[in-house]
Amino acid sequence: MSASLQPCVSECKRRVTFQRRGPRLQAQSSAIEQEPKAMLIDEEFTLKKLEIFLAFMRTGNLARAAAELQTSNVSVHRAIHSLESALRCPLFKHEGRNLTPLESAYVLEERAQKLVADVVDSVRLTREAAGFSAERFKLGSLYSLTVKTVPQLIMGLKIRRSELNIDLILGSNFDLLYKLKNMEVDAILISLDDHATDSDCEQIALFSDDIFLATPADSPLDRNQEIDLADVRDATFITLTQGFATHQDGNRVFKQAGFEPKVAMQVNDIFTLLSMVSSGVGYALLPGRIAAVYENRVKLIPLQPRYRLQQQIGVVFLKAKERDPNLLALLAECRMYANRQS
Repeated sequence: MSASLQPCVSECKRRVTFQRRGPRLQAQSSAIEQEPKAMLIDEEFTLKKLEIFLAFMRTGNLARAAAELQTSNVSVHRAIHSLESALRCPLFKHEGRNLTPLESAYVLEERAQKLVADVVDSVRLTREAAGFSAERFKLGSLYSLTVKTVPQLIMGLKIRRSELNIDLILGSNFDLLYKLKNMEVDAILISLDDHATDSDCEQIALFSDDIFLATPADSPLDRNQEIDLADVRDATFITLTQGFATHQDGNRVFKQAGFEPKVAMQVNDIFTLLSMVSSGVGYALLPGRIAAVYENRVKLIPLQPRYRLQQQIGVVFLKAKERDPNLLALLAECRMYANRQS
């Protein structure tokens, strides 16, 4: 071949090659651009019908399936027929009144068992994530309620729901309300003050508790039947930190007595406060429910009637969770406890 013809031949080969590949490349491009259409599930295909189908496959008989599901033979037959219509293929061979499963029925049975189990598990996990009927119950409480109230409620709750694991979270009124609204706890036992009233919450009162002056057992004030707070205006006091209901109630009582106390220290729990009082560090205003703690080392003296103040103790929970079985069990115990206190 002459040198002058070689460029022409090469060009022709390139054109032939491109023409051969062109349609295939175009077809591949079209395949990429066209995404497969998602299969639409017929609205007649429901989980309920799958459950009926599985019951029939399990029992092998319309009457037995109907008895297990507490429905009629006609309802079972209608559900199976509707399922076949939704799938657009037969599942059974009709032999008189008998239904003989086809291969398609066995395939659906195997897949449907997994599907229904996954759905049931998904519902359970979703409810647990939202705090409904979980195996663990988170109960918030004031420190002072662990002396008597909390143990009784937990024992009653365990009798009702023995499989339930209970986490006890202790804190102040303020902290516990915050945790409840953020769904970090399922219910809280607190003082029902103004801050406990919320449109998203419900509450049940358990009992009322008086505020007393707590002194060391060897204090000369221990001989008093009741105390005029004005007589101890120069004394040193110990208080809980802000956020505790007893701190706020103490401020109200001191204000009513007409003086601001000399506060030696503030502590974060009532048991530390009791220890400080028993050691003679100072006096404190405390609720009567802690009388059993350090009873030989700390005395509670009633206040004169003009200074008397009561705490209303109760359980608070979110309205959104009021149907949770675990919460309902706790509320039943709380109502019984409240009846015993009245």
